[in-house]
Amino acid sequence: MMLDWKVYPDQVNAAVKDISAANPDIVKAYAGFHQANAKSAHIDGKTRELIALAVAVTLRCDGCINAHTDAAVKAGAKKEEMVDALGVAIMVNAGAAMVYSARTVDAYNAKTE
Repeated sequence: MMLDWKVYPDQVNAAVKDISAANPDIVKAYAGFHQANAKSAHIDGKTRELIALAVAVTLRCDGCINAHTDAAVKAGAKKEEMVDALGVAIMVNAGAAMVYSARTVDAYNAKTE
């Protein structure tokens, strides 16, 4: 196991409590995003969590991976569905690397012409 996923949530929650103690409005605003998103009438919770997992991988956010894996499991997501969603993240990230590689070549060309 790369990370102790059973201990990690408590560690993150403790740090978020510190943030909330210093500025509770930040945590309230963040919670507001979750509440608003949960009210979506257009996609179901499982799909929303699979999207969240793909985004979490793209952002490299262990806290997001932890929270949205829990939520995806609770929403009934199967491992194979999650792997397919992660495949989309892998494909898009590879595409982004290709586009930014092209931008790098463009910057090089602009500086050397």
